This record gives sequence, C-alpha cells and structure tokens, in this order.
Amino acid sequence: MGQPRSERGLGIALVIAAAIAWSTAPFFTRLLPFDPWTILFWRGLFAGSLITVFLVVMQGRAALGQLLAPGRGGLLVASLSTLGMVTFIPALQMTKVMNVAVLIATQPFVAAALAWLWLGEAATWRTLIASVIAFAGVVVTVGGIEAAGDIGGVALSCLMVLAISSMTVVIRRHRHTSMVAAAALSNFLGSLVCLPLAHDITHVGGNGLAILAMFGCLQVALGLTFYVLGSRWLPSGQASLIATLETPLMPFWIWVAFREIPAVHALIGGVLVIGAVVADVVGDARSRERS
Repeated sequence: MGQPRSERGLGIALVIAAAIAWSTAPFFTRLLPFDPWTILFWRGLFAGSLITVFLVVMQGRAALGQLLAPGRGGLLVASLSTLGMVTFIPALQMTKVMNVAVLIATQPFVAAALAWLWLGEAATWRTLIASVIAFAGVVVTVGGIEAAGDIGGVALSCLMVLAISSMTVVIRRHRHTSMVAAAALSNFLGSLVCLPLAHDITHVGGNGLAILAMFGCLQVALGLTFYVLGSRWLPSGQASLIATLETPLMPFWIWVAFREIPAVHALIGGVLVIGAVVADVVGDARSRERS
C-alpha cells in the first residue's frame, strides 16, 4: 500500500517551512557582534529550551523521559545534528563561504546515496534531475568553487554534509521515534560542546540575549523541529532537495533587512534552485494523482 497523500503533503510543507526558518541565519548573525561559539552556545540553549517546553506542553512529563532516554535512533539523530551544527561555523572560518555553500548543495545526492545503501530507497529520476538543476543553481549563486580553498574548511564542510545527510536517513529509518526530543537534545549537546570555546559569553547584554533568543527559537528550534517531523514522511533525497531552498532565500532576508541587493548571479541561481524544487514537488503530486 502506498503512502497516504496527506502524509506526503504534510512532509513537504514542513520541510519547506524548515528551509525558510533556516534561511534566516545570516540575518541574525549580522545582528550579533560575538564570537561564533558564544552565538552557538546561547542559540542552542534557547532552542533546546523552547523545544523542551513544547514537548512538555504537548505530552506532559513523559516528554522529559523521551529527552533523557531518547533511544538509539533519537540519540543517533541528536549526535549527528550536533556534529552538523558545530562544524558549520569553523568551516566558514577556514575556507570561502562559496566553497561551503556548494558542498552543502551536494546533500541531496549524499542523502539519496545513503538511503539507497542502507534502506534500499531508490530516488526517482525526477528527483535526481531536480537535484542536478538545484546543484547548478547553487554553483551559480555562490560564483563557483575556488580550487585553492583551504583543505581543513573543505574537510569540515564535507563532514557537516555527511552528518546532516546521515541524520536525514536515520530519521527516515526510525520514523516512530520521538525526533522532536532528539532535536532538543542536539541543541543542548551543541551548547555543551561550545561552552569551553565561548569567549564572549559573559559580555552578552539584554539586547544581545533578546536577539539570541529569537535566533534560537525561530531559526533553530522551529527549523529543526519542522525538518525532523517532515523528513520522516519523505524520501531522504527529496527531503534534502527541498531543504536546499535555504540557499537562495538567504540573500532575500539580507535584502529585506539591510537593503543589500543580491547580485545577478545570485538571482539566477535562486531561480534555478526554487524552480527545481517546485518542479519536483509538483511532479510528485501529479504522479500520485495518477496512481
């Protein structure tokens, strides 16, 4: 029996919402004059706290048990998510942003390959073609890769892509595990890892805390929760493909907030990425109507 259309549609909507939430990261980062580890510490603390409150409101005290004992699947998702979060900022510091962005665009391919190897889940030709178009769009957006990029930053970027792609497949494999609790745990683990490196942690004032709270609650908590909920209903390659909407949306928020007009190549690349995702989602809906 095929997957219910309502579940598939809900999964697509949730992952799109996650991409929109994640894309606000540059906006919040621009507003914060602190070192990256301080930002990651407070962001994770606020995000983990909000997700925990949400769980307790929805499930009562049983939610705390899920947080403290997430099970093998939940613990694996939390660990992979933490690894992805703490490798992202150092990668940006060690190599060009465009190198990192282009490597992130390979995530649909990596997730689809891992899902095929582990779950025997074959991606459709439509999703594969859309992934290639989306990848081309990101390459255009960031202006291409420089071969002289620092090997350490590239290696960390590859590790981040592998971690998030693996997380996507694990979510799909353990879809009945409380992945929202795992999302909360991953943020707390991230804060714990970043604490020894956070030099500005005592210099955060009231205004900074307010921005960090919004950063953690809107960009991380909502984004990660939407993604772990939505990706359990979608093939791993498709979930990762839809999440690439994050890349062209990033300059949009900067334009809205700081009136920085994106370059022409960014606009062209954004159209390619958004077009690829829309084509894949519409094609999926039509194929399910015919079946």
